[in-house]
Amino acid sequence: MVGAVPRVEADTRADWTTSSGARGRARRIGIVCAFVPLSLALVQCGKAPNPAALAANSQANTQAVAKTNTNARTQQVASGDTFDDRFPAPQFKERFPSASESFLQRQMSDFSPKRAVQQPEPPPYKVASLEPQVPYKRPQRDDLTTLVSMKSSAFPYFGNNPASEAPFLNISKGERRGHRSYSGRVYWQDETYSDSRVMMHVPEHFDARKPGVIVVFFHGNGATLERDVRDRQLVPQQITDSGANAVLLAPQMAVNAADSSAGKFWQPGGFKRFMAESTEHLARLYGDPNSARAFANMPIVIVGYSGGFLPTAWSLEVGGISDRVRGVVLLDAVYGELDKFASWIENHRSSFFVSSYTRYTARRDRELMSMLRQKGIGVSEDMDGPLRPGSVVFVETGNGITHRDYVTRAWTQNPLKDVLVKMAATPSLALTRVAASSSASSSR
Repeated sequence: MVGAVPRVEADTRADWTTSSGARGRARRIGIVCAFVPLSLALVQCGKAPNPAALAANSQANTQAVAKTNTNARTQQVASGDTFDDRFPAPQFKERFPSASESFLQRQMSDFSPKRAVQQPEPPPYKVASLEPQVPYKRPQRDDLTTLVSMKSSAFPYFGNNPASEAPFLNISKGERRGHRSYSGRVYWQDETYSDSRVMMHVPEHFDARKPGVIVVFFHGNGATLERDVRDRQLVPQQITDSGANAVLLAPQMAVNAADSSAGKFWQPGGFKRFMAESTEHLARLYGDPNSARAFANMPIVIVGYSGGFLPTAWSLEVGGISDRVRGVVLLDAVYGELDKFASWIENHRSSFFVSSYTRYTARRDRELMSMLRQKGIGVSEDMDGPLRPGSVVFVETGNGITHRDYVTRAWTQNPLKDVLVKMAATPSLALTRVAASSSASSSR
């Protein structure tokens, strides 16, 4: 009995604690339900509601609490408090307002600081006009110089040497093949005769729509295109500085070797194939594929320096387009093949021929002059006068002029530039325009 009283008291206290706890939870739920809508209203509206609205919300929450406590979940929600009433479906006019109700769309630029608007300069020509105010001008660009591999370039070459009818690669060591030159030195094919690249240069001012000329430059012995033709002899720069409407082709001959072999230019039609293949490459470098036709018909000036005499002579003799060649310039380069040069000069009296020489080639140049005079061809021995159709000029330079520097210093500084300037300044010279017969000439 003694132990029963505490249990009763404990049960009583537990019942009191349970009932008072339930009542406390109910009060807290009611308070929370009353103030949650008020907080949402304050957040959404930004101001406290009026007393009537607050009372209505309190009454609705009280009814909701009462329904929860009595588990009357099946009772309908009071009128005006359904889901559709609280969250009405948007109407069409709310999504797509009429023109009178629409608001002005704003861009981010509307919120940036206002700046003075600069009026664009008027274009140099009228767009989409049948009668432009100013003729179209091609955009300026830089000089373009590149190296392009061509199948028709001088090397590699696996044919015969026409001087002996023997194979050009006339020596072998295992699987390696080479050429023994006239001096007795052996040059290997993989080192000396395998570079098929051609230097192409298009000046920034060149315009394929105007009469132009293609300069083909055959370098001498012991040379490479980059080190010598471009950087030391400044051939691309001389063409640009002349201002003539001219482009450059310079095939790599024997690489850095004392050898003048002509390679594929020995073959009949070899020079014609070389020029035909170059047209697409020049048009691509120029930036206009449609210009290939213009390049295919342009006159040609061949410049041979030193050992470059051999490919020059054979290109004139068997190249297949000798009538398209309107000028030949030899820079200390008459070492042989005199009959080929004399024959071309005699048969192409509308073209010009210039040979400048030092004491190393003086004997051969004088012999060629004699051959031409015997044919009744007049010869000039200075470059002071203008170049005209049929001009044949031989210029001897003094002892202070060295063979190595001859491409940049002969009868004048930058002799190639001087020839192109004189050529462009002579309107009557046939190579300053694309002749009507050039298409027929290309087939010869």
